[in-house]
Amino acid sequence: MNIPELYELFKAHPSIQTDTRQLKPGDLFFALKGPNFDANSFAETSLNNGAEYAIIDDAHYHGNGKTILVDDVLTTLQELALFHRNQFTIPFLAITGSNGKTTTKELVHAVLSTRFKTYTTVGNLNNHIGIPLTLLSIGMDAEMAVIEMGANHVGEIASYCNFTLPDYGMINNVGKAHLEGFGSYEGVKKGKGELYDFLRAVEGTAFVMWDYDYLREMSQGIKKIVKYGTGGADVNGRIIGNDPYLGVEVDGMEIHTRLVGSYNLPNVLAAVAIGKYFKVADEKIVAALENYEPSNSRSQLINKDGNRIILDAYNANPSSMRLAIENFAALKESNKILVLGAMAELGEESREEHQAIVDLIRQFQWTDVVLVGGDFLKTASGFRVLANADDAAEWYRSANLKDACLLIKGSRSTKMEKVIA
Repeated sequence: MNIPELYELFKAHPSIQTDTRQLKPGDLFFALKGPNFDANSFAETSLNNGAEYAIIDDAHYHGNGKTILVDDVLTTLQELALFHRNQFTIPFLAITGSNGKTTTKELVHAVLSTRFKTYTTVGNLNNHIGIPLTLLSIGMDAEMAVIEMGANHVGEIASYCNFTLPDYGMINNVGKAHLEGFGSYEGVKKGKGELYDFLRAVEGTAFVMWDYDYLREMSQGIKKIVKYGTGGADVNGRIIGNDPYLGVEVDGMEIHTRLVGSYNLPNVLAAVAIGKYFKVADEKIVAALENYEPSNSRSQLINKDGNRIILDAYNANPSSMRLAIENFAALKESNKILVLGAMAELGEESREEHQAIVDLIRQFQWTDVVLVGGDFLKTASGFRVLANADDAAEWYRSANLKDACLLIKGSRSTKMEKVIA
């Protein structure tokens, strides 16, 4: 079965599932394979559970009339996503970066949705499987699409662009993230810069944080650039409050967000710049940004047990960890406690980067510091060091803290949200 024929089936059954536990009657089941699993073996189960068809690439499981045999299921999924993408003439905006891209995506979606029927990446489905699934979830009533792209090695963003075909894009920043896969900071720049390469080739439009010299340099040669920043840009803004919620003034508009952290200023500016470019009214931009409330452990402010807790446990890398610590240090709180989980995927630089964070922590005054897991166990810190998040949760319960302000942050793998679960 070729892609146009498969697309006709998709139009009749426009819901795709890759996990039999999430199946609904009428779904198309794509039997993906990975290093530790092979969903071909679940093809019959998927059909018994209500799937209309199962797309497989192992002939051993083919033959009951409801299985569709292809050369490679993942490639087929991506080609089907490209075919669906080509049915649209609406703007497709791609967002990537090292820190804050999911928050930026959510803010942009909130703003654009006030004027357009806007589809976007759900959660963090921003990889080689999640992006095609996101594309295939876009309804024919769409007026705008916002696609988040994550990456941990060179060539990944370029491959996503080939089936997403963005005509607009932004790199919100480039930091020390996924160094194990990218090899170095320069490798991160090259990998993220693949979005700019694509926009340059198709004469697309880039939204660029003009304060960052490296993004100015990386974006050279792109046909259309919309600049945002703290001065000298098309859209300019500044912080007017940050204790703990971020307040900003952007081109005369005051916006009082529910975001914690001055490091969210570029994310807010990006959403304003994109909203203005697509002619969203100022009052709608303000309302969208003020009504947005972070979730999923992304800079959430939680009141618990008589304490104020900034839970930023969705992810961490040296760049985002540094920004979070510096922002926390600047807050007007007298009883501040750091609870930091290890940073993942840093390769050979991991121990050095963890020690650099310890050295930064020493520059400020804290009531207590708790370091958790990974290469924090190998640092020379003098602080409280615990093996894992479970141990940190036990420490939190036994400490009986009152009137404290805590920053809890770490990479996803450390599961730091368990500390206050």
